[in-house]
Amino acid sequence: MKKVLAFDLDNTLAPSKSPVPDRISELLGELLAYFEICVISGGKFEQFNIQLISNLKIEDKLLTKLHIMPTCGTRYFLYSPSKKLWDKVYAEDFSEGQKDKIIKALNTVTHNLRLDRSKTYGEQIEDRGSQISWSALGQDIVDVLGEEGVRQKEAWDPNGAKKEKIRAMAAPMLPEFEVRAGGLTTIDVTKRGIDKAYGMQKLIDQLKLKKSDILFFGDKLKEGGNDYPVKAMGIDSLEVSDWQNTAFVLEAILHVV
Repeated sequence: MKKVLAFDLDNTLAPSKSPVPDRISELLGELLAYFEICVISGGKFEQFNIQLISNLKIEDKLLTKLHIMPTCGTRYFLYSPSKKLWDKVYAEDFSEGQKDKIIKALNTVTHNLRLDRSKTYGEQIEDRGSQISWSALGQDIVDVLGEEGVRQKEAWDPNGAKKEKIRAMAAPMLPEFEVRAGGLTTIDVTKRGIDKAYGMQKLIDQLKLKKSDILFFGDKLKEGGNDYPVKAMGIDSLEVSDWQNTAFVLEAILHVV
């Protein structure tokens, strides 16, 4: 039997940049009685709080079994019942000089590709501490427009060609960093070797697990997808199409535990 269920966030537990639905919240609460649960994503902790944590109705003793890994595991948070807050276990942040170099490169590339916009919903570039992320339509589009924001994100680059152009131009300018496509409209820049496999290895080390102890759920497990590194490292993985698909699988798991 698996000890840990690990999840991507956007389009696995929730629509992009949107709160987890009540059914997912309920299922996670039930599953925490049987498993440790990890949620890993490229987003910052504050985004986890908006999408996931604030929508959970789970007693404190079970929350201690929930592992929050923002920015692909370069940050790690655990719940402290005594403090009633999420403690930062570690953070592997950029220096100010590194941040400045990354931001300058992203601005240059997106300007040259005419992808900078006069109107965005929030900033295009977000400093996530251990990750710098460029978002084509602005970081807050879903907060402002709701489902219409999700639709616009899905329509912006359906085949990934725009993001690949940005990545291909930015990577040579940032050879000491990893540049990759993140979410639907996002380019993420991290230190070299940082992806969700890195985060899963950190979790394995923290909890003294084996790879076989984990079952991972993600919506981009095909080669080139941002969940693929977890599968490639040898962790059992299930590809889901959306949160409804995830809920269906989790209901089946609860029937057999």
